[in-house]
Formats: sequence, C-alpha cells, structure tokens
Amino acid sequence: MAIVGATGLVGRTLLDVLDEMNVPIDSLALYASERSAGTLLEFRGTTLTVQELNEHSFDAIDIALFSAGGVLSRAYAPIAVKAGCTVIDNSSAFRMEPDVPLVVPEVNPDDAMNHHGIIANPNCSTIQLVLALEPIRKRFGLKRLIVSTYQSVSGAGQKGIDQLNDELQGIEPRERISSHPLAFNTVFHNRLNEERGASTEEEIKMRREIRRIFSMPDLPIAVTCVRIPTTGGHAESVYAELDADWTIDEIHECLKDIPGLTIIDDSHNDAFPTPISAAGNNDVFIGRIRKDEDHPQGLMIWVVADNLRKGAATNAVQIAELLMQKNS
Repeated sequence: MAIVGATGLVGRTLLDVLDEMNVPIDSLALYASERSAGTLLEFRGTTLTVQELNEHSFDAIDIALFSAGGVLSRAYAPIAVKAGCTVIDNSSAFRMEPDVPLVVPEVNPDDAMNHHGIIANPNCSTIQLVLALEPIRKRFGLKRLIVSTYQSVSGAGQKGIDQLNDELQGIEPRERISSHPLAFNTVFHNRLNEERGASTEEEIKMRREIRRIFSMPDLPIAVTCVRIPTTGGHAESVYAELDADWTIDEIHECLKDIPGLTIIDDSHNDAFPTPISAAGNNDVFIGRIRKDEDHPQGLMIWVVADNLRKGAATNAVQIAELLMQKNS
C-alpha cells in the first residue's frame, strides 16, 4: 500500500486511521513532493521516510491512497493504474468521470467493485450528508434538498489553518485561502466564474456528487457552502422534503442502528453534535431532528463530522478495506 501526499493533513490522518482500524498491511510506502521528501513519519512503531513521487513509485504497490490535489492525481493516477495499482483518490479530479465510481462504503459499496483502476472519494461535505440521509431516503423517499454547510478552514488544508492562526495572533498571514479575513468571520469558497448569481465550486461539487451517489440525476438541490473560523469539523443544516409522511420517532428508529452514524438529539439536556465533539471520531453525528411546521413532509436535521476523518481519510480507508475483502 502507498499514501501519496503523506505529509499533508489528510495524509497524516490516513496513517492514524490505518493504524487505529488495524488494516492489514504488508508494507507501506509514503510519497510526497520533492520539498517534503525525507520527512520522517511514525507508523506502528516504525519510522518511515517519505519518498519523492516519481513514475516508478507504483511498481510494487497494490493500493494507493491519493491525497495530494487534483493536478497531481491527474498526472500520476493513470501511471499507477498502468502499473497494476488501484487508486483511491481524495481529490475532485475523477469524481464525475462516468467510469470512476464515487463511493461512500455505507451507502453504495457495490459501486467500488465496478472500477477500472480508480475509485473517487467524494467531497467531505457530501460524504457526511449522504451517509446521514441514505437510511431516511430508503424508507421515506426524497423530493428535494436544501443544505447550508459550516465548514472548518482545515478543509483547505494546512494553509487554511495557518491563515486563521496567523490572523488570531495579529500577524500577516504567510499564505491565504481567502482574500477576506478568516478570524471572527464567515467566508465563501472560490467561484468557478465571476458572473452574477454564480455558485461556488464547492456548491457545484455537492449538487453533482449527491445526485450521482443517490442515482437521482434530477433531484432538486440548493446548496450554500460557508467556511467558519474553526480548525476542525464540518457541520450542515439540512432540509429534506420527503415523499412519505413520517414522525420524529420513526426518524430516530430509522437512524439508530446504522453503522457509522451516531444520534445526539436530546433537547432537554441541551445535547447536540458540534465540530469539537466530533473531533477525532470516524462517525457522522446527527442532531436537532425536527419537523417543518409549515410542510408535513419537511425534515430538518443537523449533521456534523470530522472532515479529515470520515470526510476524507476514514472513507478512503474503508474503500480500501472493501477491496481487500473482495481479494481475500
């Protein structure tokens, strides 16, 4: 197995998750850019040296977990596949390619078996949303979605954390993910174009990916994606218009035994999930389950997850486990 982008936030989290989930690995190779080559990282009591990625890096690798950005994925994933390696890619490079499955193991595991060398990890915000909604969608149907995200700056990598921390210390940021201040502020992601009324790239990704994973190409979806000044965890306010009538008890019953989901929904004790309470956990957390008082089939939920774990590293490792189980 190999990790490409091993020194980044997600790369380092991949090491933690592989260890914690006790994934059987005969050998592990770590790759990164020339700048990061030579970095020493610990894994299961062994010190591993990060190597510079090159065209021969995958000659003896069966599965490669890519988390180094779309440009590098497009350049090196085909090389890895040609060498006989299966790539699980965390970038957006291949997510909408028709022959590349887009997989959340708890939702569409069978799709992972129909790959041609590359499997795409969905966007972090997409993963937690579809995992939370799939049991509800299966039982009550789904007519429409309205989603607002509250995303940690860690979704932009170390640069986002550095900009926020620099601003909080009152110093000029070394690098910026936004021309607007992050500290004590909310900002939006980059737009693909500057036309009036244009969606951001993140909003477009979520709409397309949700429709693809659910196999509902015409599902009406409205998305607003916001970055907030936190360093870990994504939250989402979700409004779902269902096909059938439902009760609060039925929603709780529907969600309570789903692997990877945890309900925290006790208004009497002020209990609901937060980015801090989700930190370091692999589950997706659901709370504030409510009815729309003006629409009999309108459901409102609050969904939170650690974006570096289930939103990235954990989901990728779970896909790798599916492949290993198939080949065992």
